[in-house]
Amino acid sequence: MSVSLTGGTIDARAKTVAITTFPNNSSLVNPTLSQSFTTALKDKIQGQTPLTIVSNDGDYTLEGEITTYSVNPVAIQGDDKPAMNRLTITVRVRFYNKFDENQNFDQTFSRYADYSSTQNLSSVENSLVAEINDALSDDIFNKAFVNW
Repeated sequence: MSVSLTGGTIDARAKTVAITTFPNNSSLVNPTLSQSFTTALKDKIQGQTPLTIVSNDGDYTLEGEITTYSVNPVAIQGDDKPAMNRLTITVRVRFYNKFDENQNFDQTFSRYADYSSTQNLSSVENSLVAEINDALSDDIFNKAFVNW
C-alpha cells in the first residue's frame, strides 16, 4: 500500500527521511551553498510529504555532495565579450528506499541560471543560488518520490 501525494507515491509504512548535509566539494566554494542547498531540499520534502526528517536511519535516505559550482561565459558578442554568464550547480545524490531497493539511485543533477555580464556575481549570487536550489530540489524530489 502506498500514499499518493501531488502525483507522487510514498510507501504507507514510511514515516521518516534522513537527509544529510550535502558538502560543497566543488573547486569554487560558496561558503553558504552546502547549508542553503540542504535546507532547500529539506523544505521541499517537508512541504510535499508527510515524512518526518531525521538525522539518520530513515525509511528513506538522501545523501550526496555538491560537485560543481561554476561560472562560465555564454552568449559571446561580436567583440568576443560575453553578454551573459552562467552559474551552474551540480549535485550527486544517493537515494535509498528501505522498503523497495529497486527505487534506490545514485544520480547527478545539474541546473543553471544565466545573468548579464554587466552584473557582478556577488550582487546576484544569492538569488541565483536560491533559484537553482529550488530547481534542483524539485528534480531530486521528482526522481525520489514521483518516479519520472
